[in-house]
Amino acid sequence: MFNMYKLLFIMTLMSGTLISISSYSWLGMWMGLEINLLSIIPLFSNPKNMMNNEASLKYFITQALASTMLLFSIIMMSMNFMETWNNNFDLIFNSSLLTKMGAAPFHFWFPEVMEGLNWSNCLLLLTWQKLAPMILIMYNKNMMFFIMIIMFSMLISGFMGINQTSMRKILAYSSINHIGWMISSMLFMESMWMIYFITYSIISMNMILIFKMYNIYFMKQLFISLNKNNMLKMFFIMNFLSLGGLPPFLGFLPKWLTIQTLIENNLFLMSFLMVMMTLLTLYFYMRITFSTMMINMNELNFYFKYKNKNWIMMTMNFLSLTGLLFVTLIFNFY
Repeated sequence: MFNMYKLLFIMTLMSGTLISISSYSWLGMWMGLEINLLSIIPLFSNPKNMMNNEASLKYFITQALASTMLLFSIIMMSMNFMETWNNNFDLIFNSSLLTKMGAAPFHFWFPEVMEGLNWSNCLLLLTWQKLAPMILIMYNKNMMFFIMIIMFSMLISGFMGINQTSMRKILAYSSINHIGWMISSMLFMESMWMIYFITYSIISMNMILIFKMYNIYFMKQLFISLNKNNMLKMFFIMNFLSLGGLPPFLGFLPKWLTIQTLIENNLFLMSFLMVMMTLLTLYFYMRITFSTMMINMNELNFYFKYKNKNWIMMTMNFLSLTGLLFVTLIFNFY
């Protein structure tokens, strides 16, 4: 049963984000982020599950540290030091926001926190919690610093995600990779970032819906669940390929637009390196999809729990799997 206190904290969580992104002052922005943080901790906590409590404590400590850095940089920048010092405070400001969203190399907390959460909270952490820091980064762009962050995010997510068997950690490293793409799409066109974020949120929601409905947390559980339902297997494979950015799925659209924008701004080498490093993450996507097609595991699993809600999955997956076709048609009409 859905508790009413959760509804209260969800509303304050959303209001904190909206206060942060619509504030006219740096202090108001910081206050919105703090409201957001204090609202999400009760949502993460669960007195019946110590893993959730541990994850919420890790998240709180990391976010409190990032908030302290953020407030320090805001105070220092407002004191109008010489330009050299202000550049250093800009780096501290951006680093604190990147820590809040979990971009590499400030990602140390992100997979560990994801591993301790249930799927509903994972979706919240993967999507909504990136919204405010990403928008605030737009106000203070440092091209060379962000190019370095983009390369770090793609390289680290590719290498660290290869040997994972936990679906939550795989989605965490996948998210770090997508953060790199989102930052690159934001450098030259803010609206491009919003297209990428909405697309990524839709695909993540579809995948997490499947995992939540069938109580899947590890690859072994995934193979057993998929062998019992061929339609589920098809949806999962298509969503994973869409998350990797393969055509003709919806996930291809934002990467296509991002690469086009980078090439128009003569960033050929950066586009090439981004595509090559994303192949690392695409490798473990493809490995999982091929494994689900070829490995046949019929043994019973304690964690497997079947819920007959296929109509919900079909409705949610329709947009993700056919979105590229409809978006292309809309672009042609306008």
